Amino acid sequence: MQDTQTVEKPLTQFKSKADLHQDTNIGVPVSGEWSVAQVEALFALPLNELMLKAQETHKSYFPDGDVELATLLSIKTGGCPEDCAYCPQAARYDTDLKAEKLMGLEEVLEAAKAAKAAGSNRFCMGAAWREPKDRDIEKVTAMIKGVKALGLETCATLGMLEADQALALQEAGLDFYNHNLDTSEDFYRSVISTRGYQDRLDTISNVRAAGMSVCCGGIVGMGESRQQRAAFLARLANLSPYPESVPINHLVPVAGTPLAEQKPLDPLEFVRTIAVARISMPKARVRLSAGRQELGRAVQAMCFMAGANSIFYGEQLLTTGNPEAEQDRELLAELGLKTKQSCKAEVLV
Repeated sequence: MQDTQTVEKPLTQFKSKADLHQDTNIGVPVSGEWSVAQVEALFALPLNELMLKAQETHKSYFPDGDVELATLLSIKTGGCPEDCAYCPQAARYDTDLKAEKLMGLEEVLEAAKAAKAAGSNRFCMGAAWREPKDRDIEKVTAMIKGVKALGLETCATLGMLEADQALALQEAGLDFYNHNLDTSEDFYRSVISTRGYQDRLDTISNVRAAGMSVCCGGIVGMGESRQQRAAFLARLANLSPYPESVPINHLVPVAGTPLAEQKPLDPLEFVRTIAVARISMPKARVRLSAGRQELGRAVQAMCFMAGANSIFYGEQLLTTGNPEAEQDRELLAELGLKTKQSCKAEVLV
């Protein structure tokens, strides 16, 4: 009769945890490089299994479970010469958006003070430029210095940057520069023709070389396939290093833009996207950005469970609406989530 008693095998006969992950094609790659197929395999997991992996990753790298609050201010609205199909700020589209001049320093600082008073710890300034001129950089650096003096982290998104412009922003105290890849390289031309994919990568390279942190993500729900979403996240995760902040926007169709009639992405697919971003970029702040208002409370809650730990906070995101601050505070309180600011306060106490 065969002995059915369990026989312990020597440890040398078992594969390492990393090897086991590689065998299933759903874990962190041993090489550090994510293939599109590996990211697609994550997307294809049963939702509860994917959420569990995302939660485990999140807890490992963010044990406090805090949520970062960032406020975004449009310091120069409209009149952009680009043709991004999702953007109401493109001058060529009839969206009833009036082009405005660059805001004054004092007006920006007043907005930053209000953001800090409301609980934000990062203040982001966005300008609808293809690329800033040197005289624009001079004005923006004054804003950066003023916001920095208030004790806020600073971020800017001004379009493409030359190396010397990136250095000037860094010397002024800019902490983060936002420049999104938007989508996968093979879908990119379906959305934008006035700026190449490599242009975006070059700006990110200039930002890194200047010593600033990178905020880089994109928009989902523009008609791309799941494979293209996977390729987009793989490209972000394989940047060396990957971005410190990863904003994931849910398309908000705007009348007058080419994507005005685009059907919304399935909410659970958006949740999967957040979870995959968390797993593939474990140290990054994964930010719920545009489109939160349309997602509703339940889907936002699932996104936090999937590893989102940053939100744009306030009533306006450049030119689209955003859940009001009080609603955000209520939702975070109901979920038992603390903000990054409150966690810092506890440490000080």
